[in-house]
Amino acid sequence: MAKARIIGTGVYAPGEPIDNRELMKLAGIEFDAAKHEEKLGIRSRHIARLRGMSETTADFAEKAARAALADAGVDPKDVGLFVVGTDTPEYVSPATAILVQGRLQCGETDAGAYDVGASCASFTIALDQAARVLATEPGLRYAVVAGVYDMPAHIRPGDAFGWSIFADGAGAAVLERVSDDDLSGYVTGRQRTDGTQWNFIGVYAGGTRKPVTRELLEAGQYGLELLQKLPGDRNVKLWPPLVRSTLEKAGKTIEDLDHVIFTQINRSVIEEVMGILGLPMERTTCVMDRYGYTGSGCVPMALHHAVKEGRIRRGDLVCLVASGAGFAVGSNLFVY
Repeated sequence: MAKARIIGTGVYAPGEPIDNRELMKLAGIEFDAAKHEEKLGIRSRHIARLRGMSETTADFAEKAARAALADAGVDPKDVGLFVVGTDTPEYVSPATAILVQGRLQCGETDAGAYDVGASCASFTIALDQAARVLATEPGLRYAVVAGVYDMPAHIRPGDAFGWSIFADGAGAAVLERVSDDDLSGYVTGRQRTDGTQWNFIGVYAGGTRKPVTRELLEAGQYGLELLQKLPGDRNVKLWPPLVRSTLEKAGKTIEDLDHVIFTQINRSVIEEVMGILGLPMERTTCVMDRYGYTGSGCVPMALHHAVKEGRIRRGDLVCLVASGAGFAVGSNLFVY
């Protein structure tokens, strides 16, 4: 038997950070910065568009992947699988992962490359799939999984909600196929979905149902759209049982868990969830203070910082939990 283990991580966020005061000037909006910082924990973020940078999703993913490969000491040409988790792809088609493969391997290879699009749960589901492919395919040795977000590319002028929350960024992990007797490795994952809740928040224009037209643009019905207010207690109700059921699936309990990382959209919610789980805040990592909300990129970005800052060490049992619009939810359990 074989399994996949994480051997390298990397992050990328474009340009100089933008704090809440500067954001209001650059985006021409107003919001309660003090309340924003106290409740959500968002103090700063990186947004290429507001810094006049031409970088977009594929650039973020490529740079995070390069950083993770350097951290792992792996030559990009030795990677057999590239998976990008995102709901803000570079193009409708081709997949962003294909572009990343081309940039890193500079031509045609035997590597596989595809995207996972499951809103903000995209990275956790991509990680689960890549780990399972590595475990079952003897011909593969390394995989790169990136979670990346460029929702600011879809935010309309004057949207105070969108500009104050969403930001650019990417995180990546390099996986290696190892024998089952290795102490580190992927254990299991879970998913939950409710597609009847598709019409809350999303980018609805640009697909086959709602192609972009002059009339649509003039009506302002494009880009990021909040169609209904999201339930404020959704993640408080959702995350604790998901963590417990993921652990139960592996025959583990909360007492066995060393670290857990959640979608980085609201620090107060994470604090409440950790209290429900009976875990101290020292056993989670929050990065929304420096990156804002980076959707599909936030969980791997937090994972990178947790590893590099010593909160996650080799041998630790780690759970990742991500949820997003649609809605889609994914979790991962692994021994780092």
